[in-house]
Amino acid sequence: MKISGARNEPFSAIRRRALTRAGAQAAAQTAPADAAAFLGLAEADLTPAVQTALTALLAEVDDLRAEVGRLKDRLAEIETLADRDVLTPLLNRRAFVSELRRVATFAQRYGSKASLVYFDLDGFKSVNDRFGHAAGDAALQAVADRLLENVRDSDVVGRMGGDEFAVALVQADRETALAKAKSLAHVIESTPVRLGEWSAPLHVSYGVREIDPDPDADPEVVLAEADAVMFVNKRARAANP
Repeated sequence: MKISGARNEPFSAIRRRALTRAGAQAAAQTAPADAAAFLGLAEADLTPAVQTALTALLAEVDDLRAEVGRLKDRLAEIETLADRDVLTPLLNRRAFVSELRRVATFAQRYGSKASLVYFDLDGFKSVNDRFGHAAGDAALQAVADRLLENVRDSDVVGRMGGDEFAVALVQADRETALAKAKSLAHVIESTPVRLGEWSAPLHVSYGVREIDPDPDADPEVVLAEADAVMFVNKRARAANP
């Protein structure tokens, strides 16, 4: 049964259609007793034609349930894809912002700390300009993989767009987050990214901000403030290489 043609059709119409179709069937089948009771049919009403009609009706209901199940699975798949970055296995910005709210709620509920680390690749434009976009994509994927491999399952990692990434660290105050950010930066920078014969080191700047334990706080403000701290650090690093 196509759900597009039946979703607004009343049950009585489905029943009449099943009964009409069953009148042309010769073989009689025994319908389940609970189905007959549900439709208000007495035992005397269960003629062979009615039994066949009930069986056909139940089959259509099963088909409808199966179709609804397939649609739910497809919707879940679409929702998952909508949350993922197009290039890396990370969350996209929209999904990450939603997760920031969850982290803030968790911090408020349990009286714990949480922090945000904002990363930006240094000199990324030169990688694209010199080696091409395939090399740039490889660099972004390498950063994503290294971040995922070096955080806890409870932490959240996302790509904010371009060469910017963010990590939400649960149960981590600012000092803990600073130490973790330094460790993650070291992991990213310690191994050059390779694509065929091409190889280049990666360099990152980062900024850290504690996440307010308030689910009503604007996550975009937290991101913007961590980004601002990162930018200050980037300028300081460029001035003192």
